[in-house]
Amino acid sequence: MAAAAAATTNTTIAGITTSSCRVAKPYSSLAASSQSQLPFKFNKVTSRSNNSIRCTLTRNPFSVTEMDGKTDSAPALRQRPDSLGRFGKFGGKYVPETLMYALSELETAFYKLADDREFQEELFGILKDYVGRESPLYFAERLTEHYKRSNGEGPLIYLKREDLNHTGAHKINNAIAQALLAKRLGKQRIIAETGAGQHGVATATVCARFGLQCIIYMGAQDMERQSLNVFRMRLLGAEVRAVHAGTATLKDATSEAIRDWVTNVETTHYILGSVAGPHPYPMMVREFHAVIGKETRKQALEKWGGKPDVLVACVGGGSNAMGLFHEFVNDKDVRLIGVEAAGHGLDSGKHAATLTKGEVGVLHGAMSYLLQDDDGQIVEPHSISAGLDYPGVGPEHSFLKDEGRAEYYSVTDDEALEAFKRLSRLEGIIPALETSHALAYLEELCPTLPNGTKVVLNCSGRGDKDVHTAIKYLQV
Repeated sequence: MAAAAAATTNTTIAGITTSSCRVAKPYSSLAASSQSQLPFKFNKVTSRSNNSIRCTLTRNPFSVTEMDGKTDSAPALRQRPDSLGRFGKFGGKYVPETLMYALSELETAFYKLADDREFQEELFGILKDYVGRESPLYFAERLTEHYKRSNGEGPLIYLKREDLNHTGAHKINNAIAQALLAKRLGKQRIIAETGAGQHGVATATVCARFGLQCIIYMGAQDMERQSLNVFRMRLLGAEVRAVHAGTATLKDATSEAIRDWVTNVETTHYILGSVAGPHPYPMMVREFHAVIGKETRKQALEKWGGKPDVLVACVGGGSNAMGLFHEFVNDKDVRLIGVEAAGHGLDSGKHAATLTKGEVGVLHGAMSYLLQDDDGQIVEPHSISAGLDYPGVGPEHSFLKDEGRAEYYSVTDDEALEAFKRLSRLEGIIPALETSHALAYLEELCPTLPNGTKVVLNCSGRGDKDVHTAIKYLQV
């Protein structure tokens, strides 16, 4: 259930109501070693007293000064999230008391990893040898040619090839790291939610790799349109539980996963798949995906001796976009562009453009923009892409939108399908329908860019899983 943006003391999550929002155990004042091999970086966080707070919302100020081509901001932007797990007014922990200890335990373990060289080396080795990192930064020559203007000028388009990762998407980065973390916590039972199935496949994969019990919650409707991924999960040894409640899509699968976690919190770790949910998940998932942006900076420097000018990524919950954006948030000369699902059109009522049309509320443990009606009830989203079919979005995306640091646009199902076909025929790369939304926005973006602008688009997943859906719509 969504909640209003004003102060609140009652929040409902997965059918369970809690009357307060409490501060977890204090942060450790841990900082990452400069020699860390982890693909993410820890900021030093000041410890706070362990006291209860009312969930009164305030907006953190945001100031910008010029400094060597960088955005030097107030702590609101430099330290994201703050010590209460908030990105400005977004984020936080709106959860039952049952989960507070588990979240505090998870947060403490996450920060301890900064000094755990054994963990760092294990994660680094698995990402390299099992996942296949680093993923290429590929110059899309024929796609670039397609967007040249009549005078021969136009932007240069590069694809960050997360589709080449093991399991076919960016999701494996986070799943590997969280599985290792779960092992450190002594948790042998893993649960996860999935929409498009790629996070479910990634979770099932890592559970097979580490010998963990795996249960995946998936909407019944998504199971139909992603039947290939359902088979893959079961082949990998996971139990896939169909969710028939609501619209039987990602929102409902997430609610069921949270219900399971509340019931089995002592033995179970929830590998949440996006930069959503209660703190520390938005921060933790972002950091586990930040390797995408770090590699992009390094590869851009190698290829043309500079930074990208524009970053583009699709946004549902927003993990692939934050993974790409995070490294460049303080580079004020790099545009950050997220692309949502407009479904049948923004005025149709059948879309998933949360940042474009949503309002502030609470869903699945965090405050962010949501699709909701005048009574604060969730409006069911629609997208041809199961991975974007979600009525919320990560709280950090909500923050970046409000502060004007990132831009968010939307494209329709039809536009995404055309982009799906376009990249297949121009580059021999069949993209996921999620990625196809970002690709479709190039039609609007490219004509506005100066000649030679370096555009990096996150090719977040491959489209094998979406072929059955595309067959229904495309005449090929």
